[in-house]
Amino acid sequence: MGTDGEPQPAHPTAITIAVVIPARNDAQLLAVCLARLAAQTRPADEIIVVDNASSDDTAAVCAAAGVRRIYWAAPGVGGASAVGFDAARAGILARLDADSRPGPDWLARVEAALGDAGDLALVTGPGDFYGGTALVRWAGRVLYLGGYFHVVGPMLGHPPVFGSNYAMTAAVWERIGPAVVRDEPRIHDDLDVSYLVRPDMSVRVDPAMRMPVSARPFESWGALGLRLGKAWTTLAHEFRRERPWSRLRERKQWERSHRP
Repeated sequence: MGTDGEPQPAHPTAITIAVVIPARNDAQLLAVCLARLAAQTRPADEIIVVDNASSDDTAAVCAAAGVRRIYWAAPGVGGASAVGFDAARAGILARLDADSRPGPDWLARVEAALGDAGDLALVTGPGDFYGGTALVRWAGRVLYLGGYFHVVGPMLGHPPVFGSNYAMTAAVWERIGPAVVRDEPRIHDDLDVSYLVRPDMSVRVDPAMRMPVSARPFESWGALGLRLGKAWTTLAHEFRRERPWSRLRERKQWERSHRP
């Protein structure tokens, strides 16, 4: 009993985690990803695959794994991811791609990073690319992801999140979800989410929360050019919505006013 005579819970409310995976015609890679999620030391409370109009065996893979499948016909990872986050019913919302291969402690690390981080926090980790040549993997790790974290990060005033490997509290999504781009496939959804992070939200980087992901996007100059083009399209959209220097100034002012 509490001091007011009302019964009190026997223990604090448990932390719950939902994993959202947008997928389009990646059934074989998705099966590997789901198998690795099933082997987590800290199991997911909910797994949602958003089937982005696949024509392969994605539905059968989801059924075999016993995960929730949501069909979403509109093209684009951003819209598919948003639909999954909207449908999730958990305190922490984690995000993978179909070609992600989470290690057995991935969700345990997510919980450790966000379980005591407050209501408005995100966590992300780096990627380790598999497949392709050594040069392709190096370009993905050093040039693409390295540039993303070391160039975009200072512009934002906080680390960006990596779309194949991040999580956030449900309260963060409640705040930023209505503003994410859902109808433009040329937008990088992780950069869009990163830009929408507000000054009172924190982004943690866990260097040990590594994620093997496919090097397919870097196997040709055309594929790499497509991703870089999407980056420029995303930044142009974000800058029209909110000037980067205004955004950065607002964040620095907030940090100064809340410094201990």
